[in-house]
Amino acid sequence: MIQNIRYFFEKNGYFVATRLAEKLGMRLSHVRMFFIYISFLTAGLWFGVYLTLAFVLKLKDKIYTKRTSVFDL
Repeated sequence: MIQNIRYFFEKNGYFVATRLAEKLGMRLSHVRMFFIYISFLTAGLWFGVYLTLAFVLKLKDKIYTKRTSVFDL
């Protein structure tokens, strides 16, 4: 059963890259590598945005602290 599922996804998934490579006149391995690189880039990009926002929020908390009264200075 798992082999059938794997075969189905390999057959249909690689067909997209094959057809795109034929349409653009490129080598198939280059198209597949492009898909791999772009998937790592997009995943890494959003992780970088997450870390940047976490840093900005931590910096904001360090600079701006809410005081309950004037005598807390």
